Amino acid sequence: MSRATRSAFDDVPPDGFDEDENDAPSLDEAPEIDFDFEPGAVKAGTEIIRRFWTTLPTSPGVYRMFDAKGDVLYVGKAKNLKARVGSYARGQAHSNRIARMIAQTAAMEFVTTATETEALLLEANLIKQLKPRFNVLMRDDKSFPYILLTADGPAPQIVKHRGARRRKGNYYGPFASVWAVNRTVNALQRAFLMRTCSDSYYENRTRPCLLYQIKRCSGPCTGEISVEDYAGLADSARAFLSGKSNAVKDRMREEMQRASEALEFERAARFRDRIAALSAIQGTQGVNTQGVEEADVFALDEQAGQFCIEVFFFRNFQNWGNRAYFPKADRSMSADEVLASFISQFYDDKPAPRLVLVSHTIEDAELVAAALSSRVEHRVELHQPQRGERKNLVDYAQRNAKEALGRRLADTASQGKLLTALGQSFGLDKPPRRVEVYDNSHISGTAAVGGMIVAGPTGFMKTHYRTFNIKSEELTPGDDFGMMREVLTRRFKRLAKEAPRTPKEAELGEPQAAAEGQAVPPATDAVPDDPDAFPAWPDLVLIDGGAGQLEAARASLAEIGVIDVPLVGIAKGRDRDAGRETFFVPGRTPFKLPPRDPVLYFVQRLRDEAHRFAIGTHRARRKREMTRNPLDEIAGIGPTRKRALLHHFGTVKAIQRAALEDLAKAPGVNAATARAVYDFFHANA
Repeated sequence: MSRATRSAFDDVPPDGFDEDENDAPSLDEAPEIDFDFEPGAVKAGTEIIRRFWTTLPTSPGVYRMFDAKGDVLYVGKAKNLKARVGSYARGQAHSNRIARMIAQTAAMEFVTTATETEALLLEANLIKQLKPRFNVLMRDDKSFPYILLTADGPAPQIVKHRGARRRKGNYYGPFASVWAVNRTVNALQRAFLMRTCSDSYYENRTRPCLLYQIKRCSGPCTGEISVEDYAGLADSARAFLSGKSNAVKDRMREEMQRASEALEFERAARFRDRIAALSAIQGTQGVNTQGVEEADVFALDEQAGQFCIEVFFFRNFQNWGNRAYFPKADRSMSADEVLASFISQFYDDKPAPRLVLVSHTIEDAELVAAALSSRVEHRVELHQPQRGERKNLVDYAQRNAKEALGRRLADTASQGKLLTALGQSFGLDKPPRRVEVYDNSHISGTAAVGGMIVAGPTGFMKTHYRTFNIKSEELTPGDDFGMMREVLTRRFKRLAKEAPRTPKEAELGEPQAAAEGQAVPPATDAVPDDPDAFPAWPDLVLIDGGAGQLEAARASLAEIGVIDVPLVGIAKGRDRDAGRETFFVPGRTPFKLPPRDPVLYFVQRLRDEAHRFAIGTHRARRKREMTRNPLDEIAGIGPTRKRALLHHFGTVKAIQRAALEDLAKAPGVNAATARAVYDFFHANA
């Protein structure tokens, strides 16, 4: 790839080469743009784009548009860069979304590629990394869980897997949820008696574990089953997960019958239970297929300017679950555009199956299919079915998308009413759009953490949650007030740096500025004139605590100059009973809400979510500290060398007692690493 970058204010030479009229539109005419805001900004953006256009090649590539702050506005791909970029400044009308984007463009950057397929792959990758505000964005791009049947040892292990496929073995999935994976793994344990323990646990066993006793493992660790027989079980598991389920069950039925005829009734009963476990996997898959062995189904529904894409996964003629996505996209974009962009991003970090079924027409279906095929070792077909079983699968997915979006819209409407009532209860001038709730968790000051959860018009905004490891060494263990001061100071110092507000806004505060008729530009995570933008600054901060916690929070914010963010303290009632909470608001007498007030239940939900999040983070940190290995503190000792040392010596104490010469003899450990380990354990000797 070659890269071309220009500043918006560089002297750009005139076009020095002849160009075919079919390659790019003429820009001689003044553009006629349909806008509903300041036309001067659009004209300035158009002129900037013209300057870049004059030197662009006609090859495929990817372009990025930046605003004056250097933030990425849009990432796009083009078969012909000159023609595509020229379309933004030609004499034709644009939608308001495109006009807004042009108006904010201050610079552009380009990457040329060898093919349009390569440009499409790069575009999807950059969109997921940079999250431009004018692109279609996946709001939930967590990796899917897989089942891994390892092949890097004498006794294959069956485990749940996420992330990169670095370990040798067979991967089966994706599954839509961890629950589905756990259920399947548990059933496979009963059916094939496969081990799930770690390699270190397996290699250090001297007698079978409890799983062997309850007939969930065949005990290869201590030789309860031969290597050949265990390999046969692993082959049967692979065959079942690869779609040969009927053949596997037929073999088990034959074995059960032979055992029964030989009067080996206990052995026959074991085969009966294993067949029942396999039937349980097949019987709880929901909608299965007869003629579609492997496919992903994408169905889109649009209501009230919002989109929902339901994704179903079918593998080995079985339904392995589904997940609903709510991508962020401009209301002016068509369903076809949203679905095409979503699919490209969806497969950016995961392999595509042989068949992808879609509910809408994809304009560049062949290009998208070619791009997906280039990432895997098989041909990918992108198809919009019109009849038959495939059409039924798409229709089923689309009904689920419609229902999921309907539920989300209903929840959003209900959430909006609750936010309006919440603002009225706490004396806000307008309903809050962003509510932040803070809580701390620790045990006598150890492993102390602070948690921040965020709620908005669509519910809990989990991508905005934050955790704070308490770092101050001056705090007395268990000083909740000091912890709250540290959390809020760190949070709002960083917020003021990343999303500064105007001096007038900071001086008056948003509610007061609005009351005085001042224009208050919102500090948001999206384009300022986007009505759906989610604020970066909170409209309301809830503190889990009484008057003391509230005063600590107010003082910490005042020290950094933040005096206009509404604060509310929530003190638990007598015996910590829900429904008896007392609310503390600066300048007001403490008060309670009526016992059956919906706002009270809403606040309890917010507080309980903050408590759950802080407790969970604290437990995770405490668990990491309890299981911390001294080898983790040695520079140059990563997971591979740590595993090699533990496998060679058995325990950390044995490593600590080992001589320098013995350390150097461990597999994968060189002289320098051996010296580092020896010096670490003998520094104070």
